[in-house]
Amino acid sequence: MSDFDYIGYEVIDGGQIAVITLDRPKQRNAQNRGMLVELGCAFELAESNDEVRVVLLRAAGSSFSAGHDLGSTDDVRERSPGPDQHPTYQCNGGTYGGVESRNRQEWHYFFENTKRWRNLRKITVAEVHGMVLSAGLMLAWCCDLIVAGEDTVFADVVGTRLGMCGVEYFGHPWEFGPRKAKELLLTGDSLDADEAHAIGMVSKVFPNDELADRTVEFVRRIAKLPTLAALLIKESVNQTVDAMGFSTALDACFKIHQLNHAHWSEVTGGELSYGTVDYGLEDWRIAPEILPAAKRRP
Repeated sequence: MSDFDYIGYEVIDGGQIAVITLDRPKQRNAQNRGMLVELGCAFELAESNDEVRVVLLRAAGSSFSAGHDLGSTDDVRERSPGPDQHPTYQCNGGTYGGVESRNRQEWHYFFENTKRWRNLRKITVAEVHGMVLSAGLMLAWCCDLIVAGEDTVFADVVGTRLGMCGVEYFGHPWEFGPRKAKELLLTGDSLDADEAHAIGMVSKVFPNDELADRTVEFVRRIAKLPTLAALLIKESVNQTVDAMGFSTALDACFKIHQLNHAHWSEVTGGELSYGTVDYGLEDWRIAPEILPAAKRRP
């Protein structure tokens, strides 16, 4: 699809598998607005194609995703008024200003889109490697299954670096477990691929040099299943988790996230919607080391 600037899209195996590739390797696939909008289009494209049975989401470069883009040249251009501004900043509340703009914009482009992808009418598999940080977790978690390279590091550092209570799609207690979620958010520490597999978040772990091929082998097994059976399995599990409170909790935590933004906006006099080193936080601009959540390390 030549219309895509930040992702790649192709179908393989006679059209049964759609492969979406995040393609901002220099930025470690940090998510600018253009990438997120294109990703939504690609998911819809795969969903509308009756030949596609499984959607595989992967990434180019050294990392799956470093989270939200907080200041690359693309991000600055997309946000700044003028002819190169991304059109989504002029709709869905983008023109209102203040808390209302942030609430509506994040609902559309960080939260509701992720929920939409979680409920896609296809089976989805995330193939992750390298860093899966903060909003990168959202892209992996909205997929039905996660396959990881051996070098994968999972962490949400927005608490320690930005003074935020996690990302917009707050799947942490469901994916990590309640106490581990608190620990990882309060410390900014990480889990590796084997630890993520042990808690059931990751289905398979492969050597990095075999990751792409082995993941496709795994996806082919899933693609063999009749489409109705596959969708009803997905629906049965998703509805069970929803009955346990998953969707309601997501909605509630999104509003708590907005309160957190509003706090920092007030504290900083409207200049920023997140915390800085002035308030005891790590400086995200220098990419501090992310330590493993080791059992015997304080």
